[in-house]
Amino acid sequence: MRAWAVLVLAVLSCGLSGCGYNSLQQQDENVKASWAEVVNQYQRRADLIPNLVNTVKGYAAQEQKVLIGVTEARARVGSIQVTPEVLNNPALFQKYQAAQGELTQALKSLLVVTENYPQLKSDQNFRDLQSQLEGTENRITVARNRYIQAVQEYNVKVRSFPVNLTAKMFGFQVKPNFTVANEQQISTAPSVNFDTTPPAGAPAAPPASGQPATK
Repeated sequence: MRAWAVLVLAVLSCGLSGCGYNSLQQQDENVKASWAEVVNQYQRRADLIPNLVNTVKGYAAQEQKVLIGVTEARARVGSIQVTPEVLNNPALFQKYQAAQGELTQALKSLLVVTENYPQLKSDQNFRDLQSQLEGTENRITVARNRYIQAVQEYNVKVRSFPVNLTAKMFGFQVKPNFTVANEQQISTAPSVNFDTTPPAGAPAAPPASGQPATK
């Protein structure tokens, strides 16, 4: 009897292996691990932002719009719970990526603004934070690329015959991936206006000491 049980288990194991079940499990875990690294790098970026904002504020407190924009974008990202269900929920995945894209744009605007403050650019603390942020952005790019590749391989497997029959039987579904729209949004340069001309109707600035007022 025991011999028959072992034989049945062996047959079932070979059947599952041959129908792609094991490879589906392996690739599913690979996708989860790749996504975990993406989230890890996003979190590393989020952790840097408060110190970066405070440093910039010390030299450019008047740039309130940009500083508030970064803080609010970070808060929106933090308000979205990143659970394993995100990988099987295209709408939630897109919402999370849209929030990360907004934060990326806000950070770009902040760094563009800092170009207008030489003293800030020369601050060692700011330079260290900027270097860490740049390193994190590079890690995010690498992690995203690995996730894209992992999802692509998994999705091809899930949709290929006859593995698609096994996938349907065991509930393996196509997972959402980064889209071209995501990449375009993130790669678009921010628009920052340094025009200091007072608006129409605003009083002119007083003349410098010792200079006659123009008539």
